[in-house]
Amino acid sequence: MRKKCTAVIVAAGSARRMQGIDKIMAQVGGKPMLLRTAQALCGSKRIDRVVIVTRAELVQEARTLCAGMPKLQTVVAGGDSRAQSVLCGLDAVETPLVAIHDGARPLVTKEIIDAAVDAAEDCGAAAPAVAVHDTIKVAKNGVVQATPDRSTLFAVQTPQVFDTRKIKAAICEALAEGMPLTDDCSAAELAGMEVCLTQGSEENLKITVPSDLPLADAVLKRRGSL
Repeated sequence: MRKKCTAVIVAAGSARRMQGIDKIMAQVGGKPMLLRTAQALCGSKRIDRVVIVTRAELVQEARTLCAGMPKLQTVVAGGDSRAQSVLCGLDAVETPLVAIHDGARPLVTKEIIDAAVDAAEDCGAAAPAVAVHDTIKVAKNGVVQATPDRSTLFAVQTPQVFDTRKIKAAICEALAEGMPLTDDCSAAELAGMEVCLTQGSEENLKITVPSDLPLADAVLKRRGSL
């Protein structure tokens, strides 16, 4: 029997690079981004429950926005950092697996979600990724130090899926030791967990700057989802 999985949607950031746009409520294909993201997670057969983590002042608005979703478990306020917000969401998770997803990735597909959850059920931790196409340079003070082998480099996306108990312990430990966490896989790796990569998509983009919004609309138009 498959393990149940809760999706934790992390949407508590300040969106400093959005030039004053509250991106989590910005329109993507005619819907608030948070709603579109939540609907995408709810559309996966591998997601049993959804927990939304957002800023304290948006908790009630998010509850109202997503009230009709049968998989929605709760909406909670986040913390001062992304990792702390993830922990706020994990406190509400009761399933063996958790899929941690960026609220600003509204274009994720059920195929990407299902593949990551299936892989995590087997190996304990998994994340979608795409191969890096550009040549990457490691630099210090503007001077190139090294050129990594591009064939070994991957851009990791979300949802990142884990054994709930293990990832919660890993994030708590990383925060206690002051470790920098660029994503949740970083905490898993620091704890010695093996992370399996599954197939991501160039279309599973993260809305970061205002120019990403028309790109997202273009993807939805191509999919016939507007």
